[in-house]
Amino acid sequence: MITLKSLPKHPEQALRSLGWNWMLGEDTIPYLVQEAVVLDETEANAYYEAAGSLYDMLVEAGQHVIDNNLFRDMGIPDNLVELVKTSWEDDRQVHLYGRFDLAGGINGEPVKLIEFNADTATCLPETAVVQWAHLRANGMDDTRQFNNLYETLVGQFRYIREANSDLTPSLLLSAMRDYPEDDANVALLGEAAREAGFEVEFAFIDEVEFSAEEGIFMQESQHGHFVRFDFWFKLVPWEYIGWDEPQLADILTTLVRNRKVVVLNPAYTLLFQSKYILKVLWDLYPYHPHLLQTERYALPHKRSVSKVLFGREGANVTILDKGGEALEKVEGEYDNQPRIYQEYVEFPKDAQGHSYQAGVFYVGEPCALGFRRGGRILDNTAQFVGHIVEG
Repeated sequence: MITLKSLPKHPEQALRSLGWNWMLGEDTIPYLVQEAVVLDETEANAYYEAAGSLYDMLVEAGQHVIDNNLFRDMGIPDNLVELVKTSWEDDRQVHLYGRFDLAGGINGEPVKLIEFNADTATCLPETAVVQWAHLRANGMDDTRQFNNLYETLVGQFRYIREANSDLTPSLLLSAMRDYPEDDANVALLGEAAREAGFEVEFAFIDEVEFSAEEGIFMQESQHGHFVRFDFWFKLVPWEYIGWDEPQLADILTTLVRNRKVVVLNPAYTLLFQSKYILKVLWDLYPYHPHLLQTERYALPHKRSVSKVLFGREGANVTILDKGGEALEKVEGEYDNQPRIYQEYVEFPKDAQGHSYQAGVFYVGEPCALGFRRGGRILDNTAQFVGHIVEG
């Protein structure tokens, strides 16, 4: 059972006093609840250890996919395979960050991998700053959290600078229009990158200019000049680029190969983003305590969860009973994709019956924890819940 502590004072004033007003947009704060999950040190450490072990296993699984040419099984677009391989083999192509979604971890229950959001994970502002400010606003010890996300992002950007010292530390951040939550996530990354010594600008994806010969550009508004950037972060999924923008996929392959740009996150994060990696993990590490059985077919004699390979925010997820009949499902736009079937596991619940999914950010190492709260399938209506470590 999840234990909650009431946090009646909203973190808004604490955020304003920090100068983080940009995080107070309509889509950033309202779904933050006025409570925090209470953990003990053992539980917090269990999430940390699990995420570290799982990332190491994912690296082995990614190599297995490449060695055995499983790109079609993974659903990775053919026009991105070369770039996946190129970025994987180049140590300078650093994975900036990702987020593990996990079940269990409470009251001695084993931590289980639900999936890994390796490419375009969100919940950065809520995890890094809002939940911390929420403790501060309520007069609690704001160090009592498993939460070094912002500082670790700064360190990771510094490491990326050093690993790519032949390039100018100029970073263009991009997102799609009309997604205010994405804007807040990108803004936090921009703050961390500036602190790490990058020159940072933002442009919506439709404003970015791409040249296979010269690089990635943004037109500055004052004089209309085009400015080139050596680093590009895109909160746009790689698979969208492969499916919908094949010419851009070709240009980016050429640019990365010729050291005209470093793209964050690298294309190899598709190896982790595809939910087929859950089956690869199970094949390589059967019955590992952090894994759930995952197959191409509905699991006989046990409940399972049907997921499309590149679905997001719970879309097109179906819970199946032991006979394969649907118990609960969420509709979505991804229904034409191949599926995997993962063993069903209950999320921890509170006294009101809400389910809690832990999210652990990985930025070169596990560095922060937050929770999403909702029903048995956590979709885009889920709320964010912070935490406090006691005892």
